[in-house]
Amino acid sequence: MSLPAYDGSAWAALVLGILFGLALEGGGLGSPRKLTAQFTFRDFTVLKVMLTAVVTCALGLWLLRSAGIVTGGVYIPTPYYWAFLAGGALIGAGFAVGGYCPGTSTVGFAAGRLDALVFMADMVAGVGLFAGGFSWLEPFYTAAQGPERQTMDGLLGLPAWAVILAVAGMTAAVFAVGGRLERKLDGPISASDLVPVEKNDAEVRT
Repeated sequence: MSLPAYDGSAWAALVLGILFGLALEGGGLGSPRKLTAQFTFRDFTVLKVMLTAVVTCALGLWLLRSAGIVTGGVYIPTPYYWAFLAGGALIGAGFAVGGYCPGTSTVGFAAGRLDALVFMADMVAGVGLFAGGFSWLEPFYTAAQGPERQTMDGLLGLPAWAVILAVAGMTAAVFAVGGRLERKLDGPISASDLVPVEKNDAEVRT
C-alpha cells in the first residue's frame, strides 16, 4: 500500500509554526507573567503583537492580490455569535487566570515551563469533550448565525484599503494608550521579571 502524496504544505506549516513559536518565546509571550500583565494593563505586548499581525497580514494579502500574485480565495468561517461569545469567555477566563492560551502553552512547554503542560493537557481534554458532546451542543453552537463568508469590507460596503487603514489607526491608538498605561503602571514586564527570583543566602538568613 502506497502512502498518500503530500504537496509540502504540511512541512511548510510545521516550519512556520516553529518560527512563530520562536518569535513568541523571543518576545516573552511564552511566559504567563507577561501574558497576565495584559489584563492588569501593565504590559500591552499581547495586544500589540496581535493587532500588528492582523494589520501586516491584511496589508500583505491586499498588496499581493492587487499585484495579481495571489488569486485564490481565502477561507472565511461563518460566525455563530453565541458560540463565539461562550468560547471567548472560556478562553479569556483561562488566559487571565493561568496566563496561557493554546498557542502560548505549547511555546511555554517547549521552553521548559512544566505548568504549560497542564494547559496543553486541558486543551486536548476540552477538544475531546467538545467533539464527543457536539451532538448535544450543536443547537447552541449553530444559533445566532452571522453573515456567511462575509469580509469586513463587503459587510460595510467599503474598499479593502479603507478597512485596513481603519484597523491600522486603531492599532496606532492602542500603541499610544498602551504605552502611557505601561509607563504609569511601571511596565512593561522586563526580561528579568520573567525569570523566577531566587533568594540568596543573605536573604534567607534575614
